[in-house]
Amino acid sequence: MRNPYEVLEIREGADKEEIKEAYRKLVKKYHPDQYINHPLSSLAQEKMKEINEAYEALMGNGTSGSYNAHSYSSSSSPEAALYQQTRGYIQAGRLQEAEQILEGISYRDAEWNFLKGSILVRRGWYDQALQYFQIAVTLDPGNPEYHQALNAFNARNFTYRNMGGGMGYGNSSMDCCTKLCIADCCCECMGGDLISCC
Repeated sequence: MRNPYEVLEIREGADKEEIKEAYRKLVKKYHPDQYINHPLSSLAQEKMKEINEAYEALMGNGTSGSYNAHSYSSSSSPEAALYQQTRGYIQAGRLQEAEQILEGISYRDAEWNFLKGSILVRRGWYDQALQYFQIAVTLDPGNPEYHQALNAFNARNFTYRNMGGGMGYGNSSMDCCTKLCIADCCCECMGGDLISCC
C-alpha cells in the first residue's frame, strides 16, 4: 500500500480532523455511485478501496501519529516484485511476457497503468497508451516518472502531427473539391467510384 498520507493528499502527521475531512472530500470525489455506466467505473472502485485502506491505516488504531512510513512504501507491496519483473521484460522487448504478468494483477494502480501504457507504446498503439499514461498520472499525480512519460508522449505526438501537416496531411488549405477529386481517384484505383462521371 502507498503512504496513506499521500493517498489522502494530506501532510504527514495530520490530526484526526484533517484526516476525516480529507477522507470525506475524496469519498465525495471518487464514490463509485458517481461512475455508474462510466468508462472509469473500475478505476473509481480501485481508488475508493485505496482511500478506505489509507483511512483505516491512519484511524484504525485510534492514533494518527503511530503510522510507520516504512511499512507503507510501494516497494513493499505484493505487486512490487511483479512490477519490477514487468519492467525488465519491457526493457528486453519481451512484451507478451510483460503483459501476461500485468493481466494477472487485479489491483490496477498507477504503476500498473504506467507499465501497460509503456507496453502499448512499444507496440505502436499510441491512442490506448495515452489513456493509460493519463490514468497513471491521475492516480499518482506526485510521481515524476509518470509525468515525464506523459509529457514526452504528448510532445512526440504533437511533433508527428506537425510533420504530417507540413507534408500536406491534415492541411486545411485544400478546398473541398480538391479533396473530393483525390478521394475519387483513390476509390477508382481500388475498383470503386466515389463520384460517377456522366
